[in-house]
Amino acid sequence: MALGRRRTRERADQRAQDTAVVVREPVDDDATGARPEAAPPSRGASQLWADGVGRAGTRSLQVLAIVALVAVAVFALTRLTLIVIPVLIALVLAAAISPLVVLLRRKGVPSSLATVIALITLVAVLAGVVWLIVVAVVDQWPELRDQAIEGFDELQVYVQNLPFDITEEQLQSVRDSVVGLLQSDAVGAGALAGVSQTVDFVAGFFVMIVVLFFFLKDGPQIWEFLLRPFQGERYARGQRIGETTVRTLGGYVRGTAIVALVDAVAIGIGLAIVGVPLVLPLSVLVFLLAFIPLVGATLAGILCALVALVAVGPVEALIVVAIVIAVNQLEGDLLQPVVMGRTLRLHPLVILIALTAGTVLAGLTGAVLAVPIAASIWRAIQVWDGPDLPARFARQKRREAAETG
Repeated sequence: MALGRRRTRERADQRAQDTAVVVREPVDDDATGARPEAAPPSRGASQLWADGVGRAGTRSLQVLAIVALVAVAVFALTRLTLIVIPVLIALVLAAAISPLVVLLRRKGVPSSLATVIALITLVAVLAGVVWLIVVAVVDQWPELRDQAIEGFDELQVYVQNLPFDITEEQLQSVRDSVVGLLQSDAVGAGALAGVSQTVDFVAGFFVMIVVLFFFLKDGPQIWEFLLRPFQGERYARGQRIGETTVRTLGGYVRGTAIVALVDAVAIGIGLAIVGVPLVLPLSVLVFLLAFIPLVGATLAGILCALVALVAVGPVEALIVVAIVIAVNQLEGDLLQPVVMGRTLRLHPLVILIALTAGTVLAGLTGAVLAVPIAASIWRAIQVWDGPDLPARFARQKRREAAETG
């Protein structure tokens, strides 16, 4: 019995030794007997983009893709200005005169007839303004030419008494150039050279009228058609953006028109009192330039002062400058805050950048349209997540922190 137990124990010990041999780690053949170091795990392509440099590279690629998309869109828009500009002008005008169409419809006028009445009224006003300007310029051009020559002679005498020296030959050269320009047919030649631009303007005008008709008649239906792919919150967001854009554009145009009209009338009365010719064209010019924020009033004042300088004299020109400054100051401090309200809530730097971009892309028309479009985009961002809830990136972080705290 003892011999049997000993043999059983020996067999168990042998099995344990065999198992230890099997699970024993392999030993390197190196003389030192040191175990080899484990190989580092291989980094996949996904792990290369997981660190800080990878995330920066991912964001850089995304930014480059967005910039490329914007560049392609801007290039396409600049190549299609004959379509894009009339459509944008039609959108702005439709937002401005849509209350008239709504009022006519409430009075029982059919939709098509109300739209036609609004369009005829708009075209009649524009045609009347252009006709008045042309008649005034044609009637007063000879008088302005004679007054300009006399005014330049007086200015020449004034310049000769300045502390620095200006030679007689330089003054006579400038005088001959001005007189030659006023007495020549350069204006007519320039008009003939611009036949291509005139044709484009006429074509764009008719495109604008047609698009404006459909915007006024079927504007809500067109926007509803564009929102068909969206549902739920996205559809509600599209509705808010459409209503806010129309309200912002309409309020901006109507408010600016009221301010510009007051400026034009006040400055026109001042010009008439001083005795400056071409009062009506200059007043209309003041009205139109008022639609260009920041720089429009300055340009209008410079043009009025130049006409007063060459037509009646330097003292009257200074008086005109004082009138323009006073009117613009009253407008900025009293009239514009009351009329415009919170329609245009943009920082002056944003307005300046928008003006520059619009001027580079589409000239004077772009300068006029850039600011209301920028204001509409900002107002759309302000209602992105709700009627009074801006998009997350545009929210005031300090106020949110205070409310949650």
